[in-house]
Amino acid sequence: MAGAAAVRELEALGLRRISAAWVETIWEVDFTETEPLDELLEEEITENALEALSQLYKSIFKFVDQSQQDVGDVWTVFAENNLSHRALVAVLHHFIHVVQDTKASVTQRLCALNAAGLYFLLLEIPGSVANRIFHPVLFNKCLDTIKKNWPAAGEDFRKRKKDTQAKSSRGDGKARKRARPVRQKPNEDMFEEEDDEEDTDYLSTRDLLLIRNDIFSLLKNFLRLLSNFPLKEKPDSALHCLQLFTDLTNFEPVPGGLQLSDPINFERTKTVPELAYYGLKLLCSPKHGDVDKTLRCLFQRLLCIILMLDGVNGTRSVALLGVGQRTIIARDQAITFVSYIVDEVKEPALPVLRILLQHICTKVPDKAEFRTHGAQALVKLLTKLSSADYVAFLDWFHKYSLNSKISYRNFALDVIMALLKLPERGEDPSLQPEHQKYLDNKYWIQVVILDRCSDKAPTVRSRALSCLAQCLDLNISSAFESVQELMLGTTKSLHKTLGILESTDVTENRYSLATAASSQSRDALKTFEVTDPRESMVKNVSEIMSMLRVRAGDERTIVRKSAIQVLVSILKQNVVLCTQEDLTVLQDRCRDPAASVRKQTLQLTTDLLLAQPSNELLQKAWMNGVIPVVIDPENTVQEKALECLNQVVMQQIKNYGQFSDQDKRQRLAWDVLALLVFEHQELCRYLTKAFLLWSQQDKFSSTFIKDLITHTDTDHAAAAWMLLSKIAGSFPKLNYAKIIGSWDDLYRSKNIDNRTTHILSVMGNIAHHLLEETRAKLIDEVKNLISAFCSTPEIVSQAVETLYKLCQAHCKTLEETQVLLDQVCGELILICQSYISNIVFSDGGTQNADESMLVKHLFTLGEAAQLCPRKVDKQIFLLVQSFLAGPLGLSLDGSDLPASQPLTEFSGSAAVSSVVRAHAFFTLGKLCLQHEDLAKKCIAALARELEVCQDVAVRNNVIIIICDLCMRYTTMVVRYIPNVAVCLKDSDPFIRKQTMVMLTNLLQDEFIKWKGSLFFRFVSVLVDPDESIRSFAEFCLVHLLLKRNQVMFSQQFIECIFHFNAYEKHDKYNKCSQTEREKTLFSLKGNKNKEKRMTIYKFLLQHFTDEQRFNVANKLAHDILACFVDGMLPVDMEANELLSDTFVVMSCKEIKLTSFQTKSSDDAQLDDEMAMANAVMQVAQKKLISQVQKKNFVENIIPIVSSLKSQLEQKHIPALKDLMQYLQEVMQDYRNEIKELFAADRQLAAELEYDLKKYEEQVAGEEGTECVTVGATALSPRASPSVRSAVRIGTEAISPGTRAVQLTTPQQRPLVSPFGIPTSTSRALLTPRLTKRRSMPLSTMAILNSAKKAVEMSQKRKTTGSALPGSTLRGSRSTKYPDTAVSLQSLKENTPSESSSTNASMTERAISTPDRTIGNVTFGAGVSYISITQTPTAENSRERSKEQNNLLCLTSPDKPVPQPRQWKVESPAANKTDKFQGRTRSQKKN
Repeated sequence: MAGAAAVRELEALGLRRISAAWVETIWEVDFTETEPLDELLEEEITENALEALSQLYKSIFKFVDQSQQDVGDVWTVFAENNLSHRALVAVLHHFIHVVQDTKASVTQRLCALNAAGLYFLLLEIPGSVANRIFHPVLFNKCLDTIKKNWPAAGEDFRKRKKDTQAKSSRGDGKARKRARPVRQKPNEDMFEEEDDEEDTDYLSTRDLLLIRNDIFSLLKNFLRLLSNFPLKEKPDSALHCLQLFTDLTNFEPVPGGLQLSDPINFERTKTVPELAYYGLKLLCSPKHGDVDKTLRCLFQRLLCIILMLDGVNGTRSVALLGVGQRTIIARDQAITFVSYIVDEVKEPALPVLRILLQHICTKVPDKAEFRTHGAQALVKLLTKLSSADYVAFLDWFHKYSLNSKISYRNFALDVIMALLKLPERGEDPSLQPEHQKYLDNKYWIQVVILDRCSDKAPTVRSRALSCLAQCLDLNISSAFESVQELMLGTTKSLHKTLGILESTDVTENRYSLATAASSQSRDALKTFEVTDPRESMVKNVSEIMSMLRVRAGDERTIVRKSAIQVLVSILKQNVVLCTQEDLTVLQDRCRDPAASVRKQTLQLTTDLLLAQPSNELLQKAWMNGVIPVVIDPENTVQEKALECLNQVVMQQIKNYGQFSDQDKRQRLAWDVLALLVFEHQELCRYLTKAFLLWSQQDKFSSTFIKDLITHTDTDHAAAAWMLLSKIAGSFPKLNYAKIIGSWDDLYRSKNIDNRTTHILSVMGNIAHHLLEETRAKLIDEVKNLISAFCSTPEIVSQAVETLYKLCQAHCKTLEETQVLLDQVCGELILICQSYISNIVFSDGGTQNADESMLVKHLFTLGEAAQLCPRKVDKQIFLLVQSFLAGPLGLSLDGSDLPASQPLTEFSGSAAVSSVVRAHAFFTLGKLCLQHEDLAKKCIAALARELEVCQDVAVRNNVIIIICDLCMRYTTMVVRYIPNVAVCLKDSDPFIRKQTMVMLTNLLQDEFIKWKGSLFFRFVSVLVDPDESIRSFAEFCLVHLLLKRNQVMFSQQFIECIFHFNAYEKHDKYNKCSQTEREKTLFSLKGNKNKEKRMTIYKFLLQHFTDEQRFNVANKLAHDILACFVDGMLPVDMEANELLSDTFVVMSCKEIKLTSFQTKSSDDAQLDDEMAMANAVMQVAQKKLISQVQKKNFVENIIPIVSSLKSQLEQKHIPALKDLMQYLQEVMQDYRNEIKELFAADRQLAAELEYDLKKYEEQVAGEEGTECVTVGATALSPRASPSVRSAVRIGTEAISPGTRAVQLTTPQQRPLVSPFGIPTSTSRALLTPRLTKRRSMPLSTMAILNSAKKAVEMSQKRKTTGSALPGSTLRGSRSTKYPDTAVSLQSLKENTPSESSSTNASMTERAISTPDRTIGNVTFGAGVSYISITQTPTAENSRERSKEQNNLLCLTSPDKPVPQPRQWKVESPAANKTDKFQGRTRSQKKN
């Protein structure tokens, strides 16, 4: 029955009508392609193909089903019925091949799946091997049918995109113009064209469900085949199966998670991924191949899933996926399967598992989310290892954590944090002693994490600090205990565990991973090996806290944020006590340049305060750090500060009846307010801004006001009234009766205390809401309070302001208000005038007067005079001026006055105390604000007082007065701003800071400009001896002034160099007028102040843009250096410091363009596409800027520097040392572009390279302990003087007419320079000596000048004689340079017999020196060996060195064609026919 049914279905497939030739063709091409069938036959076969294939499968399956007996042999059925099984296989291939086309219909896809299942069934039947049913290509095609039939994401996307384009084509014309054409592959053209006519590629949900069910059935059948059909001899097919199964692991979700069992339970298996994992399990059996190799390939494929990477066709090319829920589920399933396989395979799987763990470490993407998931996967798999394998891997991992790759060290920290969440393994006696430490979680914290906190990479430092904070904050008991033990110093147990730290000698500090080549690692996982690392010693608490403070000031934002987090965590957990040093760090970070750091510090400091509410030191630090930030220019930071202030103070204000000392939060709020009222009144002004912002947000309710008022009669009264005074300005709806009642009690009791100021302020704010009778009564009472002169100046000032508000509210017009003020305040002025005049005109004067009362009258006079200036007469001016004379009186002859200032009017017969004088000046300033004539008379004398006055209070008040007058009478007062700026160098730090504050305010409001020397005086505060003043100066310059004028620093930079070096010979720079006193005070010239000057220069450069850096670098060369090259400025010792500063600035890293520095983002990482776009833009920008910079360097800077170098060498200016260091730095920066930069001027390149080499040798010689004996080796007189100038600087100068002499080291082996030119360290160099610009190239001028000078020197030595090598010069030279030896070299020919005797004294020369003037000279840029004569006899002129044959000849750089030049030498033996050959021989001899 089974055979007959099979035959019917086979005939339905048309097996009898298929030609044998077609079948043989399919088999001959190895199923790589198919031949078309007859159209009618194909139509007949495919019409009911799906049903036929399904029925045929059922019929043939009976031959496989062991439960059915006596079914016969299927191969016998084929033979008996004259049917070819080869034809059946060919037909099945025809169905399978159709789905290779993306246009396959649903029916064709289903037929292909059924055909593949039928082929697998044939392989399962006994005898398939004998009948050669298996073919590897067809087998793989059947496997690929699963992927080909399931629509890929790209196919659906392409269809939707097609529909979208069809819709848009019906839109307006503009949309069609903007549409970008879709890029298509060549084989997709037909698909897109036919897509309009038929929708066969569109798959409905029902169609997808049918295909999915057939795929599921096919996989079940294939797993049954794998159980009985070994693939051990078919490794390619087994690998193909493995790739298919791993691709199917993420085919669809698995409800309830992956649950594997043994044996396979097909009844419980409902999803494709479950079948795929079962298939992977079957492949790991020995009958399908070597288990080790299979596991390696399998784990390599699963690695991408575990790391959430998308493998492309099984290769190692991976692209990051979005970390979605489906991706995470697939990762968890892969981890579960690996754990299952390790449990099943056991010992053989452990080595491969260790390799997998290593690959996870080395291939995890360097992104935070991927690292976190990768670390979790690693730790889960790590639990499958035994103790021995566990510690062995951890030993490898510890070395991995010290690798030079930043991503490795970053991931190591994530793994350690995941390890800390695991329970510790107990000690195992079987383990090696040095590996026991890895079982202890404390080891990883105290050795690895802490060590990485000082990593060179900012991302690693930040991550390590975050891990340390997590150990304290998270619920990890072992981690917290470890940190606590470390901070408390109880780490002895850990030292015992560690034992003696590795005794092996480690010479490398960088550790690399060694792996096989990438082509080999594609086939299977390869193990990684690492070198032995060094271990870090455990740090103590002081080192840790010091490290955290340093990290809190790190240059990178992410590091600072993490350090603050750790610091606060340690303090919050009471691991160590809060110290002022630690709290100062928190205060400073509240003003951090980065807004994110400021916000984090505000929140963390607030959390710390709430955790330790009774710590008074912390309370003060919180106030000084958080409250001033309410005026932060960044809105988000300002909101965070208001939130913290609201959390600590405002939310804790409750009805006094509900107040309890047991409530720490309420007590904290009132403690903070008390500190504000009694100790930190200067911070109260910030609360005014805070309450104004809150009032705009309707933060205050009537309930809150009522609760606050309940505290006004308690021990919180001062703080409560302070809050009410701030609230009343923006929320005047208060309980007026309560406020007036409190004032009445205060007025009647005459008890003037801290409440008085705030009550007066509240009354002034609610004046408009009071009754007229009440206002009139309050005006009289406040006037009486002032006229009693029993209040402090602070209360008087507030009383006068309240009096003004009451009068203003009491009157309807401004005229009426002024009349009332004249009446009320006029009475106060008369009282003060009467009192002061009695003292002035009395016999005893101020000596018998009550100083306190006098001060109160002066202060009240100044406050009242501002409200009624018409009531102030000339007598009052004279009375106030009578108190301005100093204790010793002022000279009336004006001998000490500057010529530009008039005689002071502040003189008198009576000497007064400094307190009275200070208040008198303050009162005078208030009078000047209302009377311009008085200001004109007094301003010059006020400015003079800044110079001659010794009292700090007086100078402070005068500074404030002048700056206030500048706001009122800008044109008149601005000329005296330089006198105020001089106070930046005042002896008292308070005056210096006050001056900076006042000048900053004027600059911000643009009352004054950066004119004259103001800018230079302001930036000189950057080197102030007081650290707080330096910090404040940086804040003012960067955060207040630079934001208003972005080019402020760059515009003044060049003149800064002239100004601070006091160089005044330039016709443009440093021309501002200064007195000798000012020059002395602000002088930074001289070598002793060089460090201070460089501090200023570098600070300014740090805040340049790249464009400004580029322009300033050009200006340094053209505005400073070129002036010396062109002769506009003399090259002398006076210019030494100026030139030195210029070269040091040009060498410093701050002037280099930041575009060449690669910085990772400190904030949230961008999307992949955005990051890639930014990277491409940065590379393009960097390349463009680099080309421009190199061109500018070669064309504009190097010629100037080279010319100036010659002049500095000639005149032996010490700045030559800095010039050489600049060239050295340039060569380092352009190490890879040297040949390109100097392609047109090789001679100049050789000169610079040689001088640099000699300079480096000299520097090394000075630092070493071995001294070079003078005269040990003689040199050519033409050697470059760059090095000898550096040696001789500071000893004695050389006259212009004297040729300098140079020392060299013994001959060394030739080296290869960065220019690619073979050189020697003792080779001489041709140096140009230029004094002005020249039209021809510098190298040409250098060659010609050097040659001429050398020839002239040689001629002079012939006439004057010379000394033996090693002896001193005779005559004037020997007396002036007794320690210097000179070698005499000649170009006279040496005889062969004497040539050998001179070989020992050979030295290297850049070029041979002719003994007489020659018209055309061919100079060699290579190395030539010239013999040094032993005696200055006439015979030496006939000697010739054999080494002259080694001379390398180069043409002059300005000659493009390298044709050999002819010496103008006539040979008696030469004739006209062989004239050219004779010259050639002559050239060779030379």
